Amino acid sequence: MARIKICGLSRAEDVEYANICMPDYVGFVFAPSKRRVSAEQAGALRRLLAPGIASVGVFVNEDIREVARICEAGTIDMIQLHGDEGAGYIRSLRGMVGAPVIKAVPVGEELALPDADPDYFMFDALSADVRGGGGRAFRWDALKGHPGDYFLAGGIDNGNVEAAVRMLDPFCVDVSSGVETDGRKDLDKMSDIVRRVRGVR
Repeated sequence: MARIKICGLSRAEDVEYANICMPDYVGFVFAPSKRRVSAEQAGALRRLLAPGIASVGVFVNEDIREVARICEAGTIDMIQLHGDEGAGYIRSLRGMVGAPVIKAVPVGEELALPDADPDYFMFDALSADVRGGGGRAFRWDALKGHPGDYFLAGGIDNGNVEAAVRMLDPFCVDVSSGVETDGRKDLDKMSDIVRRVRGVR
């Protein structure tokens, strides 16, 4: 059964909603974004998070010492990298912390894996203006037959998540703007998408 990650939590209400619908992962964004939080804000939100939900920190070309500091503080359980971080960066990070690493890969017409050795890849939509898919989907058939577990992101919402899981059988689907209304996390959409993902057989 596919797992689900709800990314971009930035308010206490967002965490409250997550505690109700219980996704497998939530994400705190430490990179430039309207959903960006500081390490201190993320720490306060993490303390509100129910046991059983893992937290993921999203970074773009961040100083490796800052990533390690946030991990060591217990704020995040996993690290998600959306910048130019390569194999050397990931090796150095693993020498400092034990958290699993997700490396985001933008997908255009074809899939090209970077020189990196993460625990998981995350496949997201190629975008010219933002690091991340910006709520846009890509051609999922570019991933058909891809070996191994991966996170699937980019334009996933309640209307297409079941088709994505059936077509690709990803390890985890990642959603952010797809469960928002007017730029804020929506409890009904969050609960519905968790139910939909876990209902696919």
